[in-house]
Amino acid sequence: MAEARISSYLPPNIDPTKAPVAFGERDLPKLNEELRAPELLTRQRALMALCDMLHDPENVYQAVHLGFMESLKNLLYDQDRTVRQKATEIFYIMAGHNIGRDGILRSDIIIALSHLLDDSVDVCRRNMHQTYEMLSEIPIGASALVDAGLVSLLVGKLQTELDEIQEVILDTLHFCLQADAAQALAAGAVMILKEKLSHPLVSIRRKAACALMEICVPMEGKESVCKAEVIPLLVHLLDDSDAEVRANVAGALMYITITTEGKYAALHSDVIPKLLALVKDSNSKVRLNCLKTLTTLSETPGGRQILLQDVGIIQGCMEDSSEAVRRAATIAVKVIQWKP
Repeated sequence: MAEARISSYLPPNIDPTKAPVAFGERDLPKLNEELRAPELLTRQRALMALCDMLHDPENVYQAVHLGFMESLKNLLYDQDRTVRQKATEIFYIMAGHNIGRDGILRSDIIIALSHLLDDSVDVCRRNMHQTYEMLSEIPIGASALVDAGLVSLLVGKLQTELDEIQEVILDTLHFCLQADAAQALAAGAVMILKEKLSHPLVSIRRKAACALMEICVPMEGKESVCKAEVIPLLVHLLDDSDAEVRANVAGALMYITITTEGKYAALHSDVIPKLLALVKDSNSKVRLNCLKTLTTLSETPGGRQILLQDVGIIQGCMEDSSEAVRRAATIAVKVIQWKP
């Protein structure tokens, strides 16, 4: 006959690190109360449970409207590292949803998160930067980061942060520079990005080249890049093994060579042979950016003279599989063969 035994083990669906969730509509309000509890363990367990629940967009919507933003914002200043870590993780999760991004932007969370730029816990800083990156992907979020004066701080962190976090910062800067490059230029971003172009990690070189391309869009950026003598390094990186690096570098040269100073600096770095070699690159973005750069270089007498000898290579691109490349090749040939 079977005997009843009392097990010392918890049921398999019970996690002692998480707060028990109330039933029905009471679940999120109860967690919000526990986030404000004076007991550390209560706050920690509430955060653990909330992290799981917010993967559901409906719960994100409810949390925003139930006033969780203020509770979570206060926890960013908590003395406990676990509380700060989970609070930043929750903001990162929420930033992945439109309603979460809107809530973060309306609640001035951006400034509160910046308090953690120098946090001693690596995970807290990573979560914070990932939240910024998610926000920067929408124009209003990128503008909010710029308006908060955080771009110069992010540029400075490229010199001190872990490589893993530097990659996230470069992604954020890519979007922020599209909104406004003035802060980054004032913070010396050109010299810092120049240094990152030689980084051993291909992912950092790729993202640094992308950020530099964005900084070259305004005239001030073009002038700064020429003054910092970045062009010879960009020309060298046209030989990089990574296609995205080559594409971004060619894109940066495309913007720089719009100016007369940029044109002649690139010509003096012997850029044309490398660009001609890349018009047959396997990556269409590389081919497109190289053709556009060759077009601007052909506007100089010296550049046109060199390219007239190899115009057949560019004419071959007029049969490219990419419509954008075909169109760029057609324009390049017309400019090269133009006669006054």
